[in-house]
Amino acid sequence: MYLKRKIDLFLTNWKESADHKPLIVKGPRQIGKTESIRHFARTNYDSVIEINFVEEPKYKMITSDGYSTDAIIKNISLLDPFVHFIPGRTLIFFDELQDFPDIATSLKFFCIDGRFDVICSGSMLGINYQKIESNSVGYKVDYEMFSLDFEEFLWAKGYDNAFVEDLLHHMNTLIPFSELQLSVCHTLFLDYCILGGMPAVVREFITRNTFEGSLDIQRQLIADYKEDIRKYASGMDQTRILNVFNQIPPQLAKENKKFQISKVASGARFRDYRGCIEWLNDAGIINICYCLHFPELPLGGNYDETKYKLYFSDSGLLTSLLDEEAQEDLRMNKNLGVYKGALYENIISEALSKSGYRLYYYKRDNSTLEEDFFVRTASDLIPLEVKASDGRSKSLRTLIDSGRYSDIHYGIKLSHSNIGYGDHIYTFPYFCAFLLKRYLKGRS
Repeated sequence: MYLKRKIDLFLTNWKESADHKPLIVKGPRQIGKTESIRHFARTNYDSVIEINFVEEPKYKMITSDGYSTDAIIKNISLLDPFVHFIPGRTLIFFDELQDFPDIATSLKFFCIDGRFDVICSGSMLGINYQKIESNSVGYKVDYEMFSLDFEEFLWAKGYDNAFVEDLLHHMNTLIPFSELQLSVCHTLFLDYCILGGMPAVVREFITRNTFEGSLDIQRQLIADYKEDIRKYASGMDQTRILNVFNQIPPQLAKENKKFQISKVASGARFRDYRGCIEWLNDAGIINICYCLHFPELPLGGNYDETKYKLYFSDSGLLTSLLDEEAQEDLRMNKNLGVYKGALYENIISEALSKSGYRLYYYKRDNSTLEEDFFVRTASDLIPLEVKASDGRSKSLRTLIDSGRYSDIHYGIKLSHSNIGYGDHIYTFPYFCAFLLKRYLKGRS
């Protein structure tokens, strides 16, 4: 069963554009990059030549005579005489690019030559992308792919674009959802919170219509991620990277979700772990949410790089790392327990990141004032509060009303409740988070 993805439309538009350049699809492992590219290739090309540099390392020799198109085609044909290079109707797919970044040098020559389409893909590209970029700058385009977002999950469950547009219409008009709509969407969103967006996990859930087997797949993905850390974290302390990875769930479960290096290991210091968190972020495994110096525009440079919260890039990774008792309660009873706040914050951070936002929060020193996230339009800074339970939004109210924060004119609260508005605060259900960027674009 193929899961419809947002990259599908991008690939179609890429192919149809005149003089399109070679494409590099970036993203962490097991999110469906190869599957989506193969699906696109089958329906758009007469000849598809797929080279996987991990499974077939012999293909690393194809640049032995240089990086020109003719030299590479010649050497591919030497290794496999059955391939067919048909000008204008052939796709060359270089997979697992991270194991042979030198092939990126050839993209310049493929781009100038123009006879064949080229797509490169691979996990862990972020950790060595500077080399890939320097070898191909100006002669390729990039696409960053993620695990399924909630919209793609809705597609997998059979809901179409009209359903999504109706959600956005309710947000734009502030018309509350009906009791049935709210119930259905909350249920779908909670399923997505538990599963995450890894295609293998979602596919198993759709096929079985049960959570059975999903935890086993998630735990195997965790094992694969840890194996990647051991394989690709060369020149760095792999143990420290794994220590950070393992500490994210317990630190998110605390009321103060700021990540504390001192809690990672006995005697741990910030300078000892410099680069470990950035490595996990570059690998696409986590998202970093930096603390703002002050909630004002612009956001770039207006943050403290030593203060941050860490979230998993896919919430299914977080749920799979919870303790056994929490796992049973979560999957059998859909009870989030003490992890409710952590999971909802993680899922909102994931939705914002997949929408293209960088993540920022604010906590004023010597004060209870703290805001979970911030997004922006051209002229406004918008505080975003994630409420795990009903209650007053004291910090949100202060940011809007105090007069100290001139770029803030209204705020958004995400909670389990329905759509609402009052005193410059817009309230939306959690499941609307993936639409926030489109909603704010419509307001500007």
